[in-house]
Amino acid sequence: MSNRIEPIRSVKGTRDLLPPDTSLWQRVEAEAHRIFAAYHYGEIRTPILEETALFARGVGAETDIVTKEMYTFLDHEDSLTLRPEATASVVRAYIEHSLYNLGGVQKLYYIGPMFRRERPQKGRYRQFYQIGAEVLGSQNPLVDVEVIEMLVLFLERVGIREYQLLVNSVGCSTCRPAYLEALRVALQDVKGAMCVDCQRRADTNPLRVLDCKVEADQAIIEKLPKIIDHLDPECRQHFDRVSSELQARGLVYHVTPRLVRGLDYYTRTTFEITSGALGAQNALVGGGRYDGLSEMLGGPSTPGIGFSIGQDRLILAVQAAAVLQPGNPLAAYVVWMGEPTLAPAARLVRELRAQGLTVGIDYDSMKIKKAMGIANKLQARFAIIIGEGELASGKYQVKNMATSEQTELAPELIGEFVRDKLRITN
Repeated sequence: MSNRIEPIRSVKGTRDLLPPDTSLWQRVEAEAHRIFAAYHYGEIRTPILEETALFARGVGAETDIVTKEMYTFLDHEDSLTLRPEATASVVRAYIEHSLYNLGGVQKLYYIGPMFRRERPQKGRYRQFYQIGAEVLGSQNPLVDVEVIEMLVLFLERVGIREYQLLVNSVGCSTCRPAYLEALRVALQDVKGAMCVDCQRRADTNPLRVLDCKVEADQAIIEKLPKIIDHLDPECRQHFDRVSSELQARGLVYHVTPRLVRGLDYYTRTTFEITSGALGAQNALVGGGRYDGLSEMLGGPSTPGIGFSIGQDRLILAVQAAAVLQPGNPLAAYVVWMGEPTLAPAARLVRELRAQGLTVGIDYDSMKIKKAMGIANKLQARFAIIIGEGELASGKYQVKNMATSEQTELAPELIGEFVRDKLRITN
């Protein structure tokens, strides 16, 4: 009988992010920091845990997220939930810390993990990551356009060239009730032929029917009334200004009447960006305006708009585009031979790292053939060889691993030499 202990594996729907892939994640996130800062957004970091009521009230009690997907548990007598999305958390923080008293528009962005208990598939996990941004305090349609413009710039900077921008308007509390009634009436005659979820939604939240992904229901949904045909004059004017300004800025878009998004708090502008690199599950980004969310959460009347990027899917699209590659390559690997050379080798490693170079070293003694094999496996650009002969001459061997060319250099010149060859600047 074996006494072998079975190893513990990661929880279903989660996974470990390992190097070198994590360096690609870091490069994407660094680009997000740069682009969002250029548009004068500040980073916000909200707790992973929130009161369940935040999402039931903000996201919507009848949404699939709340009814099926949230990780909710009792902490003594408090019902807590792992955040399934971040917009409600950002608005909660906006209210709690009275950011509305600072004056002007508040522009915030976030990067972090979210949690939903849904069926794992390519690019979709139960712990997933989002990059998102929110603008609070303006209902100007030009803000909607600037948000989309910033988003498109970010995607292009990380190498996403082939994508589709889909836009729609879901109206407001003035015009949407009449549309919902028309939709509810239209559904009564056809809901019996639809999936079980759509039969339930037809009565509880008919707008969610338009989100259905069941193939057999699509022909029915296509014939349902379109919300864009039921906008009141103000919502129509708002959408027309968004459309004309997108066109003026050269942002190609497609009006998609069925695009309603999956959360109850959206009003007026909604949008998605999809990528063919992702296959059937092609949504990269979703967002829109949520002018009533602050009031729903007990805050002052505050218009808002934002988006969230599924970072897991974004990384797949970035990898498919092959523009950004995992960064932080090993500039050099230091090979030492004999105990007297270890201290000088360690000193050189410290000096090179202080100059911003990524340098590797092993502190266990090994033959030069094995050490060079490790340098090769690590894809080091240079191997720096220090033996007793090099120590005596005061010059170390610097080997270009791609060309096998070797150069003798004094230790103090090696950093500048490697940086010049790799075209690294401060």
